[in-house]
Amino acid sequence: MKKITPIILCVLMIISVLGCSQKSAVKDTFEGNVKTYFQMSDGTWMCEDQTYKHRLEIKGRMPNAAIDSSFVYLSNLEGISFEQAYKAAGISSNSEDYFSPEEAVLVEMN
Repeated sequence: MKKITPIILCVLMIISVLGCSQKSAVKDTFEGNVKTYFQMSDGTWMCEDQTYKHRLEIKGRMPNAAIDSSFVYLSNLEGISFEQAYKAAGISSNSEDYFSPEEAVLVEMN
């Protein structure tokens, strides 16, 4: 009986920890023209198993362009400039202009 009590306590602790760490449920699904992404019930966004705090719609006109462009990024950064957005969307040949998957991901562009 003495050996069973610590085992039961350990099992109960594991169950309580797992119960408190449940992931947020998917609230809505978006079929972006670059990637599919999800709005979660806790207000975050998810794409390819990475969670982001913000969904940013960034609009502007690229140099020498006839019309405006728009980019939608899921991001853990609070803001992304239009110049950063279009360079990271594939315009730049400099790898330093691109975001790491932890920072941001492009999900739509028009």
